[in-house]
Amino acid sequence: MDESQAKERISVLRDKTEYYAQKYYDEDKPEISDFEYDMMMLELRTLEAKYPQFMDKNSLTQKVGGHVKEGFQKVNHEVPLQSLQDVFSLEEVEDFDQRMKEKAKENGIQEVNYVVETKIDGLSAALEYENGEFVRGATRGNGLVGEDVTENLKTVKSIPMKIKDKINITVRGEVFISKNDFEKMNNKREEKGEELFANARNAAARLS
Repeated sequence: MDESQAKERISVLRDKTEYYAQKYYDEDKPEISDFEYDMMMLELRTLEAKYPQFMDKNSLTQKVGGHVKEGFQKVNHEVPLQSLQDVFSLEEVEDFDQRMKEKAKENGIQEVNYVVETKIDGLSAALEYENGEFVRGATRGNGLVGEDVTENLKTVKSIPMKIKDKINITVRGEVFISKNDFEKMNNKREEKGEELFANARNAAARLS
């Protein structure tokens, strides 16, 4: 692939990822699998790294895929809610580990420890607590500005309205529906002749 071909392919991938991200995040109507989308993003990141002259701040490799929806009060995130970076090889994990060790050393930290857990595909949310009490919940939106969904999140039983420590803190998490609950929900919707949810993530997004 020469430079002109790379430029054209990057343009095509940016258009495709923008389109599919809008379907997934904004319309809750995904048209391709997560794996297919991830492979497009991986190819785009690889090409942009190889041909940095074509880097663009508007590329989805440089920003969050979602947008702020109309009809909700806007919330400015004190700390940006960025997308989590996917990795597809052991080399990428090793590179991440090396970067973390270098940053730790710069800050006088001798040992780097990790907490690893299974990725949950849900709807990112920021929960704000003041003096230990839940005061506001917001979606990720575009990473800088989200939508106020406080009243919706109050219906999620696992979200505490008060925490033990009377502190001011913002907690990032994922709103999700288990596979069993998702299947039960879709079965009920089918019985009522209602439109089925495409997947659990989209069901969580619609209900949050």
